[in-house]
Amino acid sequence: MRARFLGPRRGNEESGASREILVIRLGALGDFVQSFGPFAAIRAHHPAARITLLTTRPFAAFARAAPWFDRVLIDTRPAVWNLPGVARLAWRLRAFDLVYDLQTSARSAWYFRLAGKPAWSGVAVACSLPHANPRRDFMHTLERQREQMAMAGIAAFPEPDLTWLAAAAAPASPGRAVLLMPGAAPHRPAKRWPAERFGELACLLAADGFAPVVIGTANEAKLAAVIQEICPACLDLTGQTDIAAVAALASRASLAIGNDTGPMHLAAAMGCRCVVLFSADSDPALAAPRGPGGARQIILRENDLADLPVARVAAALA
Repeated sequence: MRARFLGPRRGNEESGASREILVIRLGALGDFVQSFGPFAAIRAHHPAARITLLTTRPFAAFARAAPWFDRVLIDTRPAVWNLPGVARLAWRLRAFDLVYDLQTSARSAWYFRLAGKPAWSGVAVACSLPHANPRRDFMHTLERQREQMAMAGIAAFPEPDLTWLAAAAAPASPGRAVLLMPGAAPHRPAKRWPAERFGELACLLAADGFAPVVIGTANEAKLAAVIQEICPACLDLTGQTDIAAVAALASRASLAIGNDTGPMHLAAAMGCRCVVLFSADSDPALAAPRGPGGARQIILRENDLADLPVARVAAALA
């Protein structure tokens, strides 16, 4: 049974069953996936504590199925002038004795003050467990978070157990499946390799005996249609997978190829070999997908992805 939220409390300084711990992770899917390691480390370091995750609505159901949290709260992100909303958020935040802020944004630093300045790991001014590295913004997300946890006293980093994701319900996929992920954040079109190129690559994969499968949101169905027009053998699963289903498909796929987008981080985390396409719009040194144990994936970068030829991606697969 999940712990019931009872309101503000203080004074628990041990890692025992009575301690209330909050983990803050709000951001995009890729950021959330790259926090699997810290989630597992915090759970292992505080085995008897009640651990709550504060996140945004798109990740709430997914997080509730994870083994690391006793409770998941949704951050409604109240504006500063929404006094009732801010008061409700402050009341919730004051329930916790210790907070691990993995978001480390201006908003989450503001939450430090709303929470009454409890024991806090992050970058909020005057917090008790600061990530005191002035070069933190130049580190890859995984190394940055691990260092933050170490500075907060967490020395052990067990590999996250993702068997619960591998067993999640997902659409049937063919053998030797290769996942194609042509989408990216709608407001960042520069991160997309042209759908026509994905179609040409799918033809090469099909000719080699692989089964190309397009995945993405329902908004990316048009991209899948372009790919299928070029490669009719391609299976279109856009709009048919939630986060857990993408993970399950990736766990049994031969390969995943896609832009710098959240599902590629998820595929890498599941141990799927990945080829990730980067434009000048993002820096792989800071946020490239990594596999179990930090395993590096194949990264191809072109300032303008329209200039990335299919032959170069095919060569990387070889």
